[in-house]
Amino acid sequence: MVRVQKTHVDKQGSERVYESAYLRRTYRDGPAVRNETVANLSMLPREAVAAIEATLKGQPLVPAGSEFTITRSLPHGHVAAVAAMARQLGLPALLGPAGRQRDIVLALIISRVLRPKSKLSTLTWWPDTTLEADLDVAGAGTDEIYAAMDGLAGRQETIERKLAAKHLAPDVNPGRIALFDVTSAWVTGRCCGLPARGYCRDGKKGCAQIEYGVLADPAGRPSRCGRSRATPPTRRRSPRSWR
Repeated sequence: MVRVQKTHVDKQGSERVYESAYLRRTYRDGPAVRNETVANLSMLPREAVAAIEATLKGQPLVPAGSEFTITRSLPHGHVAAVAAMARQLGLPALLGPAGRQRDIVLALIISRVLRPKSKLSTLTWWPDTTLEADLDVAGAGTDEIYAAMDGLAGRQETIERKLAAKHLAPDVNPGRIALFDVTSAWVTGRCCGLPARGYCRDGKKGCAQIEYGVLADPAGRPSRCGRSRATPPTRRRSPRSWR
């Protein structure tokens, strides 16, 4: 394979470079060595010329896309989208100082958005996505998860004060409007001291209830949540807006 470059200057003084590709055969004619042009490949695409040259040099060619074999592919797009939005909202800094405990809490929050399940189910789901590697929470166990949640509970008031300052301050909420909504959940465990017998909005009978509410700004962004004992059966509360 021989490539010949020629330079041409037109009347305007512009310089152009032309490249020709020839397939040539070398042979001996007595004491002299001669070259014979077998084909002019100049009209072929550059990729085709490169493939012919590689074949003549003994390089094996493989079809495009067959160089690799996919043995495992982890879902990534949904995890990356929620994680990027969390960082854009400044959520990691809100959760506390950088460290493994904060990474676990952030991973739990992202999991709650994408796939709300129990803590044990969430823990087994992490290795099936890129969340485990992206947030560096590989090898996390149930003890670490509950310890991270305990640490988050200890920072609740600090987090709520920051959220209130961000979403309910007079400069961002001149109307001083705050929305408050109440709901409840039934509990089957016996170790928590908050549940009590009361009215169940889900119609579940025979189980203790926990009542909780969320304080939000006019756009619906939560700034504070509170828990209390269940509402007695004779009293029902409905969502309301406070101003």
